[in-house]
Amino acid sequence: MFTRRLAAVAAGVVLGAVALAGQAFAHVEVSAKPAQALAVDSVISFSAEAENGSAGISSVRVVLPQGIAPADVSLVSAPTGWTFAATADGYTVSGTALKVKTDAAYKIKVKQLPNAKSVAFKTLVTYSNGAVDRWIEIPTANDPNPEHPAPVLKLAAAAPGATSTQASLVSPAPSDSASPSTGTPEAATATATTAAAPASAPMGPGGWILLAVLAVVALALGVTLARRKAAARQAR
Repeated sequence: MFTRRLAAVAAGVVLGAVALAGQAFAHVEVSAKPAQALAVDSVISFSAEAENGSAGISSVRVVLPQGIAPADVSLVSAPTGWTFAATADGYTVSGTALKVKTDAAYKIKVKQLPNAKSVAFKTLVTYSNGAVDRWIEIPTANDPNPEHPAPVLKLAAAAPGATSTQASLVSPAPSDSASPSTGTPEAATATATTAAAPASAPMGPGGWILLAVLAVVALALGVTLARRKAAARQAR
């Protein structure tokens, strides 16, 4: 029991170090004013990081999340000379390629944000040499730090009395309020197993020393991964 517990703690330490290494690199930043469910005329700011060492960004294409229609989005600001064009599932902001290593920052206005806890904007960043950065992976509980994460905007709860101005935005979202595993035989078995498991014996001095050693190893692993990512970005 002690060995399993120690192994689980060590695994958590290692995964935490890897997650911190991944978070050290921003890709597409997103923020909004106001960042609140059902907010009207919210201005959303994006900053796509230039990660190509030999070409500048020439366009940013975004796939809008459910609840925001392309017709409900308008451009507020963008790099000089860049234009906005709606697509079937989102929009594109593009123009003359920016200087190498210059981030593409722009703002859009959305008529109304959906009634959700968060919204993801899958983004494709294209460079003047044809290279494309695909920030399209949605973070999940099992993989909170994917390799190519889509920018996710967290939303505060809707203001009291706020209502949707579009019928398409008021449909219920069961997945937001229920866990996928709720009610499944596997979940019931896991619960029963947890309830029946005896209390773990406390760790002795030797266990804590081993855990400290594992934490140092995990930290070293995180630093190594971060350096490798930085080297890979500079080589591009």
